[in-house]
Amino acid sequence: MSGKVDTCSCTVIHQEIVDKAAAEIQGHEVSIKLSEFFKMFSDPTRVKLLNALYISEMCVCDIAACLNMTHSAISHQLRLLKMYNLVKSRKEGKIVYYSLADSHVTDILHKGLEHINE
Repeated sequence: MSGKVDTCSCTVIHQEIVDKAAAEIQGHEVSIKLSEFFKMFSDPTRVKLLNALYISEMCVCDIAACLNMTHSAISHQLRLLKMYNLVKSRKEGKIVYYSLADSHVTDILHKGLEHINE
């Protein structure tokens, strides 16, 4: 492999496509928010936690047992995931149960698994 990169010898070939993409591309702030959102999926522990909640609603104790982690570590990850609206909680007596926030999170997990298993 020579390491040579193919480059284009002109500036624009399809101006209409460039104009359309430039007009419709997300702004900088949205790009930052989306990038931060996807960072939540970049940690294997968080992905496992989300996968566990995909299977069933659980309390911190059950998640910790399932992932063989401490309650403190699970609580930390849940705080992050909740901050990005990926999980939600409900209280029943003294126990707090966690689940995926909505079908969008389920879809993201499902699509990600579908993509890597192609």
